Amino acid sequence: MSKKIKIIFFFLVLFQGFHSVEEYIGKLWDVFPPARFLTGLISNSRETGFLIINIGLFIFGIWCWFFPVRKGQASAAGFIWFWIIIEMINGIGHPLWTLSQMRYEPGVITALPLLILSIYLGKQLVHIKNVEKT
Repeated sequence: MSKKIKIIFFFLVLFQGFHSVEEYIGKLWDVFPPARFLTGLISNSRETGFLIINIGLFIFGIWCWFFPVRKGQASAAGFIWFWIIIEMINGIGHPLWTLSQMRYEPGVITALPLLILSIYLGKQLVHIKNVEKT
């Protein structure tokens, strides 16, 4: 696991934190039906459910960076790909949702950095895998 990948992954997790803050400020749990559903599964207070899910996700991301990724464990690539997929969904989904609503929707501002970082990180992982094969 290269230092570059570790740093990019750290920034991906950090931007997910910013993304969650933007969604919190915009009260995503009130305006996005899937968020309403998921947060309602966690708590009767959707705001509390949102906080639990997003703080948990951020802590999980920091754990992924601190242990498997930073230490270069064999499981690191799997965790990174998990995050790449989540952030690509965020990075594509928020702009599409915003366009369909024809107005600002919570999370769209930070979606682009998540998409860019996740694509770049994926390319780095594929490149390293290709180099290892040769």
